[in-house]
Amino acid sequence: FSATGRPAGVEALKVVRPELSDDPNFRDRFRHEIQAAQRVRGLYTAELLDADPDGTPPWLVTAYVPGPSLQQAVAEHGPMGEDEVLRLAAGVAEALQAIHAAGVVHRDLKPSNVVLGPDGPRVIDFGVARALEATVLTRSGVTVGTPQFMAPEQILDRPVTPSIDVFALGGLAAYAAQGRVAFGEGHPAAVSHRVLHEPPDLAGCPPLVRTLVEPCLAKQADRRPSVAQILGFCLQHAG
Repeated sequence: FSATGRPAGVEALKVVRPELSDDPNFRDRFRHEIQAAQRVRGLYTAELLDADPDGTPPWLVTAYVPGPSLQQAVAEHGPMGEDEVLRLAAGVAEALQAIHAAGVVHRDLKPSNVVLGPDGPRVIDFGVARALEATVLTRSGVTVGTPQFMAPEQILDRPVTPSIDVFALGGLAAYAAQGRVAFGEGHPAAVSHRVLHEPPDLAGCPPLVRTLVEPCLAKQADRRPSVAQILGFCLQHAG
């Protein structure tokens, strides 16, 4: 074990699919995302340890996080309790602090990218996911992603700021508390319309979670709280 109590030498190797290896656009974007991810350090991120975007195939190694994703946990066990959601949000907020401090915006925060490790949640995989998403966008000219967790300005292809991660964190907390997404399912265009023009459905949120989530899901970026404010709220109210 390391000095922090984590298992030493436990790593996860991820190899890029062959069809992407031959795509120069993907390699360029993957290289850029790897450089950004290497600047991120934090207790609640799965640290990138090594990578070779020029390899055949490209690969990366991250610290291994044992545990299910938030998506798996909710699918198998249902919604989380209020205190559990607040602790989850606090851990993800800590991860976002580390990510933003490194000059990086996650842009792809969603339940499948949060692993519930034994010592808290970890944010994973943003470098590969963002490079893949950007490559598909370049090929198709159509926005791709998970609109339930995309901020309005992200859907509208406006400048990206850390506030889009705050919006996604609000969506994550609502999902964990309700067992469903706040803007519903269906065709991406329909979901995007609801994100842009309709309030989130927070009928199943416990009171404290709702108090946290509502400002995070504000349509205007400047009305959302900072990550530090989210963390302070969670630490004050979590059991």
